Amino acid sequence: MTQEKLFSPASVGAIPVANRIVMAPLTRNRATKEDDTPNDLHVRYYSQRATAGLIITEASQITPEGKGDAWTPGIYSAAQIAGWRRVTDAVHDRGGRIVMQLWHVGRVSHVDLQPNGQAPVAPSAIAAASKTFTGEGFVETSTPRALETSEIPRLIEDYRRAAANALEAGFDGVEIHAANGYLIDQFLHDGSNHRTDAYGGSVANRVRLLDEVTEAVVGIWGADRVGVRLSPFASFISDSDVVATFSEAVRTLNRFGLAYLHVIEGQTGGSRETPEGQDIQALRSLFDGTWIANNGYDRATAIRAVAEGDTDLVAFGRPFISNPDLVARLQQNAPLNKLDPDTLYGGGAKGYTDYPTLSESAAA
Repeated sequence: MTQEKLFSPASVGAIPVANRIVMAPLTRNRATKEDDTPNDLHVRYYSQRATAGLIITEASQITPEGKGDAWTPGIYSAAQIAGWRRVTDAVHDRGGRIVMQLWHVGRVSHVDLQPNGQAPVAPSAIAAASKTFTGEGFVETSTPRALETSEIPRLIEDYRRAAANALEAGFDGVEIHAANGYLIDQFLHDGSNHRTDAYGGSVANRVRLLDEVTEAVVGIWGADRVGVRLSPFASFISDSDVVATFSEAVRTLNRFGLAYLHVIEGQTGGSRETPEGQDIQALRSLFDGTWIANNGYDRATAIRAVAEGDTDLVAFGRPFISNPDLVARLQQNAPLNKLDPDTLYGGGAKGYTDYPTLSESAAA
């Protein structure tokens, strides 16, 4: 019987992977409340899912300023590095590969989550008009202040230092989070970036921060262990010409020879459809490297997309939450565990590390 290409080995830059199924980054709000460190739950959770070809961790803030939700892990302190090292060791012990997603939320935050209650930072002082979780519940995000031009080198250094910390923590690579309305995405879109300096105005200027952050991170890791996540057609932020903006972003990223580009099709967690004139495959044709597709794939659509060359790998999000052995279930075309939506964010082991594998269900 011929094996479907989805289940065949591949290389993602310098990272060899056992299959083309990627565990997407998934915020679960289980970090230790006092210091945002990964803990025993994370060790178990990620090691349970080590059969994924590649695990991309939940988004992890590069600095306290980059935090936008309660109980999300960071990668800026010695304790966080040590906590993540336990995770990477456990995944590697099971033969898995894992990269860290580097995160700065920008304006998608609240003063209660910021150091000294300060305003969040953003390219411009424009509120996100969204909600975030403070630990006491969901609240409207706070109006940010605009970053000064003189602060940009410090911001880039925060990314560089976080990348170095991820290397120390034993990851196989890193992913720069430039999607979903967070800081780098805010710089990309003219709906949230009204700057008049070298980081605003023209498309080339709005792409500049992504370019400079990528350069800094590649300087730590080498390009073949760095990926970038984009959500070109998601409606978190308005843009006067999405195709022009993200075509320039992709062309800019090509100069690095990255390990991969991880692209959300359509609306994050929603419809995969894009408006007329916005073609995900047109963007793919501009990128020279490995492409990871994301959003709403099931077994049949993932098999078909990889077989037909529409993508190189497919990222699954929520199916990995309730199915630690998702790869085996997809290979065997086995039923999936039902997801418990009440345990997605915060809490303990329930709905996090207690979903059964096929073998555990059979033995029960």
